[in-house]
Amino acid sequence: MSHIVVIGAGQAGSSLVSKLRTLGFDGDVTLIGAEPAPPYQRPPLSKAYLLGEMERERLYLRPEAYYGDNGIALKLGQSVTAIDAAAKTVSVGDDVISYDQLALTTGSIPRRLPAAIGGDLKGVFTVRDLADVDAMAPEVTEGGRVLIVGGGYIGLEAAAVCSKKGMKVTLVEMADRILQRVASPQTSDYFRGLHTAHGVDIREGVGLDRLTGEGHVSGAVLSDGSELQLDMVIVGVGIVPDARLADLAGVALENGIKTDSYGCTSDPSIWAAGDCASFPYKGNRIRLESVQNAIDQAECVAANMMGAGKDYMPEPWFWSDQYDTKLQIAGLNTGYDDIVTRKTDDTLSFWYFTGDQFLAVDAINDPRGYMVGKRLLSMGKSPDKAAVADAATDLKSLLKA
Repeated sequence: MSHIVVIGAGQAGSSLVSKLRTLGFDGDVTLIGAEPAPPYQRPPLSKAYLLGEMERERLYLRPEAYYGDNGIALKLGQSVTAIDAAAKTVSVGDDVISYDQLALTTGSIPRRLPAAIGGDLKGVFTVRDLADVDAMAPEVTEGGRVLIVGGGYIGLEAAAVCSKKGMKVTLVEMADRILQRVASPQTSDYFRGLHTAHGVDIREGVGLDRLTGEGHVSGAVLSDGSELQLDMVIVGVGIVPDARLADLAGVALENGIKTDSYGCTSDPSIWAAGDCASFPYKGNRIRLESVQNAIDQAECVAANMMGAGKDYMPEPWFWSDQYDTKLQIAGLNTGYDDIVTRKTDDTLSFWYFTGDQFLAVDAINDPRGYMVGKRLLSMGKSPDKAAVADAATDLKSLLKA
């Protein structure tokens, strides 16, 4: 009987093993996770869960009993220490598990501050897993002083939560503007104004020189020479794909674990999906860090492990919740040279184009703009720019043009 082993019990791993059973795979399935908790949602960690508005059990993607009920051996709190690709085995503690096919859904690792600048002081946190958020939650208290390092979505979401908790929040971003790597200046301007209105002190073009404190962080010196008194620090300076086990297995790496369009690595018995995997897309090689990609790519890989021979062609979408504002993004804005703004009394969206080709949309409290933009991208259609900008245009009409 065939045995499929999946390493990494996050969104991608859980989706992959579930899809195998849905598709009728009747061999053995083992899902291995380093964390003690069953597979859970990560996006709420930095929002509802940190705010105390979501109980731990509601994070779980499925009841833990689901895995046993569906013949999935779930090994939690156990780390894989080695992969022997020639023998087709993985080592977990003293156990050696044989596989016929192996899937790596190992996710990503948050970048941390170097110890040389105080990154190992107590009170310095990243936001990546349950343990991170459980550790920081007691320090997110009214009147506390927090420094957020990094003005991407994770940093801004953490800033929003800390502000709602009544903390004094300072956010520093080394780049010229927040969200510079992922969004237009217009989107950056909107969220800068939103956070400023909630009392967050945003400092752009300013980095962290060093943290200070005896054992526990108590202050920071910034790159412009200014100093802050602090109670805690949250670091949101990006993530890197977790390709450590793939490297040990000898498979090819390129911005993560290199896969073909099916999700197969350079070893025909080893597959990869989720944050850790890079794949061909429209003539380039990309890696997508999103829940949508983790689910869709994992399900495609599951089908291909069973012989479907299906290319993975994502339709990227993302979201971010900050205060009472929901940002929904459809598409990838890479290479844009024009932004069209659409504004009504209660919605705002920014539409990205290269020439006349529509690439992506940032929809702010504008679910209709998001859905129409997503449909246009799926259909391969580019709307007329003037029609998009005209608030009187019925967005659905763009789908028929």
